[in-house]
Amino acid sequence: MHKVAATIEASVTIPLVHIVDSVAVVVSAGGMRRVGLLGTRFTMEEPFWADRMGGHGIDVVVPEPEDREVVHRIIYDELCVGVFTDASRTRYVDIVERLAARGAEGVVLGCTEIELLVRPTDTSVPLFPSTALHVRGAVDAALS
Repeated sequence: MHKVAATIEASVTIPLVHIVDSVAVVVSAGGMRRVGLLGTRFTMEEPFWADRMGGHGIDVVVPEPEDREVVHRIIYDELCVGVFTDASRTRYVDIVERLAARGAEGVVLGCTEIELLVRPTDTSVPLFPSTALHVRGAVDAALS
């Protein structure tokens, strides 16, 4: 849905709490300027995340093609059907570490189910669970 956020924003009079903006606020508060992004193939390959994060001065790096395929496959074949294995956790952690080796100071978990598999204590870099941060952004907006 956030791919069409600009169209929605132009059509309504209330503010839209954009998931990328919610994540960017937390990433920026941590002083980070380059993050990795994990999610479905669509999330990792379409420009809407990278473009919007770029507007906040944050560069987005995605896994190499082979790793993107692994991330995408595990989401649909395992996580979406409630399967969480140590082997898949290890594969994700390895991918996160490769993103860190490419300069990612943290990694955005751009799919709700990923945060059920990979824990903050599993990686050497901070993880940013996009759904939780989006909800926090919405609550903050509602209370302000």
